[in-house]
Amino acid sequence: MTENLHDVTNERIISCEDGKLAVEFKIPASSDFFDGHFPSYKLLPAVGQFELVTRFSEKYLHTKRCVQRIKRMKFTAMIRPETELLLEVTLHPEKNTASFVLSDAKTKALYSSGSFEAAEKTA
Repeated sequence: MTENLHDVTNERIISCEDGKLAVEFKIPASSDFFDGHFPSYKLLPAVGQFELVTRFSEKYLHTKRCVQRIKRMKFTAMIRPETELLLEVTLHPEKNTASFVLSDAKTKALYSSGSFEAAEKTA
């Protein structure tokens, strides 16, 4: 079934200007992000979290989707299905990087953070 392929719902842009993005969204329990990762206790894997970072960075900040190097990543809490998430991404053009924070949209509890090379797309 491809209709749930890396599905997100309730996507809402909080702000997107001057190389900074804040977007809220949910990942439904039916999303294949959760397939096979602890079936009896579904969690969003680290690779899924980073996929969301690069997806939204490309969509709204026009960075390349293919990241050549992750500079640092830290995962501090588990993300369960239906959690309301807040992703904040900031571009740092002088360093050719982007930094991100993924947190709970309601409680502001931190789930993950990091930085990666984020060259802008070429024409």
